[in-house]
Amino acid sequence: MNRLILSALLCGAVLGGTAQAHQVWLEQTPAAARLYFGEFNENLRETSPGLLDKFVQSSAILVTASGEQPLKVDKAASGFVLSARAGAGESIVAQETGYPLLERKEGDKVIRTAWTPAARLLGAGYAGNAPKLALDILPTGRAGEYQVFYAGRPLPKAKVGVAVQSGWGRELRTDEQGMVRLAQPWQGTYVLEVHHVDKTAGERNGKPYDIASYVTTLSLTQADGLPALPAAPAAAPNK
Repeated sequence: MNRLILSALLCGAVLGGTAQAHQVWLEQTPAAARLYFGEFNENLRETSPGLLDKFVQSSAILVTASGEQPLKVDKAASGFVLSARAGAGESIVAQETGYPLLERKEGDKVIRTAWTPAARLLGAGYAGNAPKLALDILPTGRAGEYQVFYAGRPLPKAKVGVAVQSGWGRELRTDEQGMVRLAQPWQGTYVLEVHHVDKTAGERNGKPYDIASYVTTLSLTQADGLPALPAAPAAAPNK
């Protein structure tokens, strides 16, 4: 590896890195696809017993050229195992819609937030551009370029982060068309993350909320680039 290139990239990571809140993301091996909850760039995966048990309404769908297939989602000790993988040209979307409402006080008023974590994984060569999640992020077909959608429409000025498991990360904002271009210098798995807050009140599972908060990730594997840096040491899950 060229040491000058590596030094420059690491310097940029320190200046451009972003501390990410908890998220869900998808990974897959030749054996299975899995949904994790934690912080990808810190190599943190929450477990059961533990914070993973707050997930009570998780669902996943395999998106193919011929249609959509609901997947079975089985809880394991450190995440969820899905009943199918994404093949070439396919994608998986997953979300949790039953996470307990978050509460905070503003004076005498209690503010309730409905938090919806979601994830998408791209199989090799996936070229779809139709959003499936309330907050979604999709490739445009041009290298390093993505478009963010909320409620089916492009989302301008949204913060989008990109990270690898070594801890390197960057954060940018989408333009007026919801487009963003991100650096992806290494081989291996990347997780992109986007947040959005909607201050329209609503109801979830019969309970009213004041704010809807969304965080969605996009997982993809890149074959070209510099050799991947090693993952950060595994972080201890929260109790």
